[in-house]
Amino acid sequence: MKNFPWFRQISNNGKSGRRLSLGEYNRAVSWSKYLVSPGAAIKGEGEEEWSADMSQLLVGNKFASGRHSRIYRGIYKQRDVAIKLVSQPEEDVDLAAVLDKQFTSEVALLFRLQHPNIITFIAACKKPPVFCIITEYLAGGSLRKYLHHQEPHSVPLNLVLKLALDIARGMQYLHSQGILHRDLKSENLLLDEYMCVKVADFGISCLESQCGSAKGFTGTYRWMAPEMIKEKHHTKKVDVYSFGIVLWELLTAMTPFDNMTPEQAAFAVSHKNARPPLPPACPVAFRQLINRCWSSNADRRPHFDEIILLLEFYAESLEEDPDFFSIYKPSSDLAIPRCLPTCIASRSSFFKSLQH
Repeated sequence: MKNFPWFRQISNNGKSGRRLSLGEYNRAVSWSKYLVSPGAAIKGEGEEEWSADMSQLLVGNKFASGRHSRIYRGIYKQRDVAIKLVSQPEEDVDLAAVLDKQFTSEVALLFRLQHPNIITFIAACKKPPVFCIITEYLAGGSLRKYLHHQEPHSVPLNLVLKLALDIARGMQYLHSQGILHRDLKSENLLLDEYMCVKVADFGISCLESQCGSAKGFTGTYRWMAPEMIKEKHHTKKVDVYSFGIVLWELLTAMTPFDNMTPEQAAFAVSHKNARPPLPPACPVAFRQLINRCWSSNADRRPHFDEIILLLEFYAESLEEDPDFFSIYKPSSDLAIPRCLPTCIASRSSFFKSLQH
């Protein structure tokens, strides 16, 4: 167990500069009971339909971590996988109950989802105080990590469109299933080796019919819609708001509200109607879409069906004319979206006719 880097950092072996708190000690023990050693199996049994055969699971190196989880690369039935381990804090009964509920909800949602832009669920194991979710492993890492390795404003517009379309298609599928993600951000968007984006991390997702208010909600402020920050009733349009922030990230390769703390960003968004500044060189087409997506009025935000049509129109137009974004000037918020299906069909028919 002590071969795991994170465990070395908190273990009290006499070389550490401080003593472990009781909570840290208990958490370390709870993890060590289930992680035997690098490359070893996780102990546990399961009876659910989605339960993993733990004898077939090998745990490798940790590559990410969250507040209450660790994510490892591993092998399950000879397939590369990502292993998310959620550890319940034994000293906090209320938090343990919340994490239990989130685990159950996440597995129930992942188990029913199947789409090329949604992370593929493989299996899970529930044995308190450690829960395990096994998904496909995506070698490209998170979209946030990719963007942070780019120069500001350097991502080509054709790549922005491709990545945005992947995200929008994954989100459209989720919404068609009646599911709200509620934590859409670049860190929860993963890339495969072909730069295909897949939506991941459904720990705080919910069915729209069961979401209710956002009271006590623990999302990520920089990407969170104002109605959620204010703990009001919310709909699937909160994901559209977050998509607007992600689209801003794609265009800028920067972190939203990076000059503020998360709490300051939340206050600015919910009380001052603040948004991340769009660069002067931002194409009008993207500026218009982003402004609609992060509108303070949720009813004015477009659905993902419309967003996909619009992005497909942009992508097709850019392919036909590299100067499309410099000359495109929409006449109004509604005129272009309303005619999109007809426009796209007409354009396709026109260009097909030129080929014959």
